[in-house]
Amino acid sequence: MPKFVIERTLPGAGDLSGDELHGVACKSNEVLDSLNGAAQWIQSYVTDDKLFCIYIADSAETIREHARRGGFPCDAVHEVRTVIDPTTGEKSG
Repeated sequence: MPKFVIERTLPGAGDLSGDELHGVACKSNEVLDSLNGAAQWIQSYVTDDKLFCIYIADSAETIREHARRGGFPCDAVHEVRTVIDPTTGEKSG
């Protein structure tokens, strides 16, 4: 299944308490369970006013459905085409 990066605007996200983040994660997990394996949450990065979430899913539409059912913002869904890291720049051979 493809990997996606989801951008979610959530003012004050960086100030959410552990309990609040727990609640968001629980709701996300509940919705994912209802999608019967069509999507899997890998992790999310919380910044001051946004979340950047990494998911594996059968389609971008499934990601949007997850957001709709969970009441989560979903500003943009980007399919990951490839992954690079520092080793990509190393000399081969």
